[in-house]
Amino acid sequence: MDDVEVRQMRYFIAVAEEKHFGRAAQRLHMAQPPLSQQIKQLEEQLGTQLLIRTTRKVDLTAAGELLLGRARLLLAEIDKLAQDVKLVGQGASGVLRVGFSGTATYRLMPTIVQAARRHMPGLRLNVQGEMLTPEMENALEEQRVDVAVLRPPIRSNQLSLKFLEKDELILALPEDHELASCGLLDLAELAQEPFIAYPLSSAVNVISTDACRQVGFSPRIVQEAKETSTLLSFVAAGMGVALVPTARSMFALQGIVFHQLRNAPEVDLAVAWKSGNETVLLRKFLALFDTPASTEGNPA
Repeated sequence: MDDVEVRQMRYFIAVAEEKHFGRAAQRLHMAQPPLSQQIKQLEEQLGTQLLIRTTRKVDLTAAGELLLGRARLLLAEIDKLAQDVKLVGQGASGVLRVGFSGTATYRLMPTIVQAARRHMPGLRLNVQGEMLTPEMENALEEQRVDVAVLRPPIRSNQLSLKFLEKDELILALPEDHELASCGLLDLAELAQEPFIAYPLSSAVNVISTDACRQVGFSPRIVQEAKETSTLLSFVAAGMGVALVPTARSMFALQGIVFHQLRNAPEVDLAVAWKSGNETVLLRKFLALFDTPASTEGNPA
């Protein structure tokens, strides 16, 4: 793909999304013949057919489907790179792309951003919140983010970790649930309950499922949600119960009560980065997690 140009990728995406050369040409503000010529040239360079052309529309081949997904990611990175370079050119001391796990998005991200503004005023942060640990691992390995606040365990041996704290998982219940008025609960008392859970790949799901199995049952998961706010909304709607980290200090949703559990499962919170990628800028940013501002408001 050495000879493939960014311009050709943009042309191909337009045709693939519009499924019509005429509409794609209008979208790109160009004539249709040169657009068709560019796509044909792209197919020749790649040595494969990308589009199935009919008189009325255009469909993608399997190779075209693959290229569409990868091209979108590639162009998104190129556009972000251009934006970051522009920021540095305008006087920023640097740009860091930071990922945050679900609950850390709400609790830790604001204090870290505030600390960065105080101690690194020239730094520009591109923040991505509500990410799952596997997503952040992949993004760190592929250098789509520079640093991430995530929940171990992790599978990658390419990353370095700095542990920040431990959180106990807490039980979220609909306020009209029969256990809502109870005091301290045992995890085993939830054996018959429907569960709202984070996706199977998430660290919290892995830890909570393992804890349930250790007391004799496998949680019956009726709904998954990537975002903590969405997960708790399902609980408020009465769809089930959920185990979430440090939820009481972040959310005040109507229709939900939170209960501590005896011998509650614990989840770690850590900051991660790709090993060998410790720039001066990154080291300064990591030091912010040692300041009082980064832990202010944490539960005991």
